[in-house]
Amino acid sequence: MEISTISLFDQLCHYDNLYLAYWKARKGKTQRKYVLDFEEKLQENLLRLQQELQSQTYHPKPLETFILRDPKTRKISKSDFRDRVVHHALCNIIEPLFEKGFIYDSYANRIGKGTLKAVQRFDEFKRNVSKNNTAICFVLKADIKHYFETVDHDILFSILSKRIHDEKALWLIKIILANHSTTAPSKGMPLGNLTSQFFANIYLNELDQFVKHTLKAGYYIRYVDDFVILHSSSNLLKMYEQKIGLFLRKKLALELHPHKSKIITLESGIHFLGFRIFYHYRLIRKKNMHKSQQKFRQLQQEYQEGLLDREKVIEYLEGWLAFASQANTYKYRRRLIRWFNQAFPLEQKKPMVVLQKHQNLMIKSEESQIQFTVQKTHQFFRKGLSVSEELVAVGEALMSAVEINTQQKGIAIDVEKVFMEIPTTS
Repeated sequence: MEISTISLFDQLCHYDNLYLAYWKARKGKTQRKYVLDFEEKLQENLLRLQQELQSQTYHPKPLETFILRDPKTRKISKSDFRDRVVHHALCNIIEPLFEKGFIYDSYANRIGKGTLKAVQRFDEFKRNVSKNNTAICFVLKADIKHYFETVDHDILFSILSKRIHDEKALWLIKIILANHSTTAPSKGMPLGNLTSQFFANIYLNELDQFVKHTLKAGYYIRYVDDFVILHSSSNLLKMYEQKIGLFLRKKLALELHPHKSKIITLESGIHFLGFRIFYHYRLIRKKNMHKSQQKFRQLQQEYQEGLLDREKVIEYLEGWLAFASQANTYKYRRRLIRWFNQAFPLEQKKPMVVLQKHQNLMIKSEESQIQFTVQKTHQFFRKGLSVSEELVAVGEALMSAVEINTQQKGIAIDVEKVFMEIPTTS
């Protein structure tokens, strides 16, 4: 039976869909222990997951929560790997139902979109509104206060129900939403889950439709809960801000952030998606620069301690350079690459040994083992020894040296007999 002819929930539970979801969930994490453990009995784990979903006995495991400061403090929740497979399986099936209803200028967590596309679209809008920098351009820059923590489950579920009519699929969505507990009942979604990112787009698509079709704002861009509207009239933007604030409170139980929602001119520079954007150029925001410097120092320390190889550092460097290249940062990137080559050399520097110095050291070391040297001869004269007494000392030293040398070469010589045959003077 073809997948397209069966119900939505049966498509979700189909083994091929679960297998595809597993491949998506493991992307970039193939060497993690929990992935390897799941892969060890892959077919068995997927069939068990399929059976739990079909019988509606599936229950997600508790989320693993940790605090991330970068520098803003965020509470990140991580699902168990088997639950991530279910999240991907769900999104594989329901995403096409909603994707076609999203506006063009929604750029978060969508194929072919992203932060850089949003910034490029902003550049296009600023040229249009400012008439190629010949007229003043105002920007309403706004943010929703504590967005992920305040999403209302009942409102979200009513939005989802408009397009999803399969009761079993809705049951699974309820199970996933209920796995995240907050201080307010039936509120919030965990940061870090695929479903949270997707549901966040669906929830704020209501705002997108209001701005585009009710307010008829032509130059509107949204990325998650961060959005901008460009216009030549600041008074019109003030009216937009008021109406948007009222719509969010009444329809979505959300609020605009009072300190992050403001109207400013393009000439002042617009902080948007990690950049400070002007008409002729873009800069990286200072906090992003400080964050990257801290990360590089951490990587350098781990590299010096042998906890990290150079290839891992290069991966981070390439990603950061790709981001930085979207701003006017040519000189900064040149300095960064020079510093990187010094801080992370291809080979660790080895101490250089000068051969002649080494040989001289060995000679001195060998001479120190010999009882007779030129310096010692001078000592004999200073002590007042006669020539015959000195020759006796010389002879003993030579006999010792010759005997050692012949033994090393494997030659048997009666050293004492040889020296007895040397004529002496009385």
